[in-house]
Amino acid sequence: MSDGMVFASGWTLDDVQWSKFDASKVDPGLLEAVKAASLVEFNAPDYVIYLKRVFKDAGTQTLADIDRWGVEETQHGLALGRWCEMADPSFDFKAAFARFRAGYKAAHFTSDDANSVRGSRRGEMVARCVVEAGTSSFYSAIREAAEEPVLKEVAGRIAADEFRHYKLFYETLHTQDEPDLPFWKKLIVALTRVNESDDDELAYAFYAANISPSEPYKREEYARAYYAKSLTLYRRHHVRKLVQMIAKAVGADPNGRLTQAAGAVAWRALRMKAGLNARAAAQITA
Repeated sequence: MSDGMVFASGWTLDDVQWSKFDASKVDPGLLEAVKAASLVEFNAPDYVIYLKRVFKDAGTQTLADIDRWGVEETQHGLALGRWCEMADPSFDFKAAFARFRAGYKAAHFTSDDANSVRGSRRGEMVARCVVEAGTSSFYSAIREAAEEPVLKEVAGRIAADEFRHYKLFYETLHTQDEPDLPFWKKLIVALTRVNESDDDELAYAFYAANISPSEPYKREEYARAYYAKSLTLYRRHHVRKLVQMIAKAVGADPNGRLTQAAGAVAWRALRMKAGLNARAAAQITA
C-alpha cells in the first residue's frame, strides 16, 4: 500500500489489510488519542437523529444523505476500535463506548426541538463543515504520523471519507430554501463550533477509553491529556488546509490574503496550545 494511495468511498472493514498489523510500530501516545476518537466516531447515531430532526422537511435525498453519513461515521468508529483492540488486547471497545454513552450526552441530543442549535439549517451545515474540515485534517495528520501500517491505512480511508462528507455538507448548505446567512453570522457559527472542541466530548471520550472507572472524571485534566497526544500530530499544511476549508464554508476566499493570515495565526496558536497541554499533562503524570 502506497502512502499516497487515494481511497475510494464505499469501503468496508473487510477491505482493510488487517493482516499487516505490526505491534512493534504502535505508538502508545497515539494509541490513547485513537481510542478516544473511536468512541466519538461510533457515537454518530445520536448526531443522525438530531440532524434528521432539524432537516425533517428538507427532502428525501437530504435525509438519505444524513443516514449514509451516519453509517460511514459509525464504521469509522468500528475500524478504529478494532485497531485499538489489536494494539492493546486489554482494551474493550464496546465496554469503553458504554462508559462514554453513560457519561456524555449533548443537550441538543436529548431535546425534541426541531430547530438547529445553530439557529438555522444553513448555520447547522456551516458547523458540520467545520467538523468535517477538522476531522479530515486530523486523520490526514494521523496517516502521516503513524508508523503502524494498518492505522496508516485506516486513517487514510477515514480522512478520504471526511473530505467527501465536507463536500456533502457544503452542497447541502447551499441547497436550503432559507435566505443565505450574512458572512459575519456564518463566521460566528464557525468560530463557535471551533471553540466547542474544548467541551466535554473529547475529554470524556479520553477518560472512558483510557482511564480506570475507579478514577473520578476531571474534564480539564483529561482534555489536556487528549490534546497533549493529538495536537503534536499536526503539521503546518494540515492546519492550512483546515483553515481553507472553513473559509470556504463561511464564504471567504480560501486562497485570499485574509485566509492565509488566519492560517498562520491558527498554526501558531495550535503549536502554543500543544506545548501548554503537553507541559500540563506531564506535570499531572509526574
